[in-house]
Amino acid sequence: MSQRNSDVSALVETELTCSAENVPFAPGQARACTVRQVLDRVGGKWSIGILVAASNGPVRFTELERHIEGISRRMLTLTLRNLERDGLLHRRVYPTVPPKVEYTATPMALELYESLVALTSWAERHRRAIAEARTRYDAEHAG
Repeated sequence: MSQRNSDVSALVETELTCSAENVPFAPGQARACTVRQVLDRVGGKWSIGILVAASNGPVRFTELERHIEGISRRMLTLTLRNLERDGLLHRRVYPTVPPKVEYTATPMALELYESLVALTSWAERHRRAIAEARTRYDAEHAG
């Protein structure tokens, strides 16, 4: 990588993250997450679909498993736990046999909903154009 590219990477790192030293916090409180950590979580491969589904009302694990194409049970479980840990999902367990578990978006996640829908709508509108651009690029840069 050229020096110029690494300088840009350093600049982006500085602009998008808060180092532990400059994130204000009160005694007894956790340090704030960096912007990069937050964006990695909400923009993760599976998180967007889960958050959009949960924003429409309570959703069960099996519904999410059917709705999100390609996700494994293990990855769904991990992603749900992380989203719950980050305060984006609320998990409610009903005392039934077998236990019924529902996930609901928290107010913080609902605030994201419009942005996530806009992002997924944009991706849907432009997916063919992006595929065509990739094909053209690959043809031009083959070999």
